Amino acid sequence: MLKKLMITTASLALLTSAAIAQTPDQTQPAPTAAAAAKGQVITEQKPDQMLATKFKGTDVIGSNNEKIGDVNDMLFDKDGKILAYVVGVGGFLGIGTKDVALSPMSFQIVPANDKESMKLKLSMTKDELKTAADFKPYKETTTTTGQAPSRDRAPMTPPAQR
Repeated sequence: MLKKLMITTASLALLTSAAIAQTPDQTQPAPTAAAAAKGQVITEQKPDQMLATKFKGTDVIGSNNEKIGDVNDMLFDKDGKILAYVVGVGGFLGIGTKDVALSPMSFQIVPANDKESMKLKLSMTKDELKTAADFKPYKETTTTTGQAPSRDRAPMTPPAQR
């Protein structure tokens, strides 16, 4: 009986170690609909992909290679698709800056001098951006009729009971 248990345990261990030893570059079956609904884990960035953090603060240059602004924010839809880069134009040290939202298709990515960063080139001038329509972020209207509080601020805490 003990001999049978040992053989079974050894066989199970051998099968399990073979499954664990699979290399990550082997092709995996496509995830089922149920697995896709739970979320797909992405383990690394590919060379043709970029992070949003790389864009924030990126210099925007005009057709004459002069800096005309920088990326302040990005506008996404509910499916995660980038709709626009919000570019801050004019002003000094953030004071008097105007935000203009432009489609990603308006830009050309060009390398910067230090090879680690990039710039976004636009076929517009600084004056054209200054006269473009302002970007206005959506702000929820708040009322005192029992609606949920605004997400801009933390909820107020009631005064302490005595």
